Amino acid sequence: MNNLVILGGGYGGLTVAHELLEGDLPADVELILVDRMPFQGLKTEYYALAAGTVSDHDIRAQFSEDSRLKKRYGEVTSVDLENKLVHLEGQDPLPYRWLVIALGCTDRYHGIQGAQQFSNSIQTFSSTRQTYAAVGDVKPYGQVTIVGGGLSGVEMASELRESRPDLNIRILDRGASILSAFPEKLQQYVRSWFYEHNVEMQGNVSLTRLEEGVLYNRDELIYTDVTVWTAGIQPVEVVQNIDLPKDNSGRLIINQDHQLPSHPGVFIVGDCASIPFSPSAQAAEAQGLQVAELIKSEWFGHAPRLTKIKLKGVLGSLGKKAGFGLMGKTSIVGRVPRVLKSGVLWMSKNHFG
Repeated sequence: MNNLVILGGGYGGLTVAHELLEGDLPADVELILVDRMPFQGLKTEYYALAAGTVSDHDIRAQFSEDSRLKKRYGEVTSVDLENKLVHLEGQDPLPYRWLVIALGCTDRYHGIQGAQQFSNSIQTFSSTRQTYAAVGDVKPYGQVTIVGGGLSGVEMASELRESRPDLNIRILDRGASILSAFPEKLQQYVRSWFYEHNVEMQGNVSLTRLEEGVLYNRDELIYTDVTVWTAGIQPVEVVQNIDLPKDNSGRLIINQDHQLPSHPGVFIVGDCASIPFSPSAQAAEAQGLQVAELIKSEWFGHAPRLTKIKLKGVLGSLGKKAGFGLMGKTSIVGRVPRVLKSGVLWMSKNHFG
């Protein structure tokens, strides 16, 4: 039996599985999905779970019920590329003929002392539930500090403002403005929303260390009750430990067929792959479509039908009634991008069922 093992039931890994299940599988191939959870957590919405505006059930999507898809639940501890084995905590090694690594990302702390110990994460389903508990326990008029003024930080801050109008909320960024990677029109719109909704913004912050209840901006002390970290990501530890060429973000270098050049048949998808796009669910899904096509072409002997990956844009929310987006070079703000984002979430919840 030839095993095709997919590590990670997120946007990229599930896209590969779903596309392969749309057709016939070769009789000698077994398709195996490995994940730590028995469902997909819709990661683009973890900020809402942390803020308390949705329940964890609202951002789950059940894995496909197909007899051809075998599921293994557990924590991946390492990948042995030479012997073609996946090691799972407390389980026998899982052999593979083809492997898709789509394990996603974790927080990047940039070497800041105490950052991991004294901040809360929204990178995994489990850590997000813990963050929800920590934020929910803050007493009225308490202080929540969000480190990182990118998309995740902005969505977290705005959603929390809607959930807890009694709290003091601030967002810190090392740049001069939040959303520094976006056009000035979008930055200005979001800054205005934050001013109107009493969310404090501090730019040009250079954190040197964190302690319980205190962040150090060089010599300045910033006091807080809870800190939420959204200041950068990197591939998960399993990928960090793979001794192969990586880019400056720690993502594995791949060839034009999304494979490790030194290990044909090992595909890297999503946040673990060095691709010319910022990490996103959309990029992972686009990659997943191409990987599935490449695998099918090998199985059935036809030339792969691939087109250049083109992403549709970026959508962000400001609570439940406002949002912002970038479609190509066109900025959109207000109610429309928020409605569009809700539609994308609905499709994500229903696509893989």
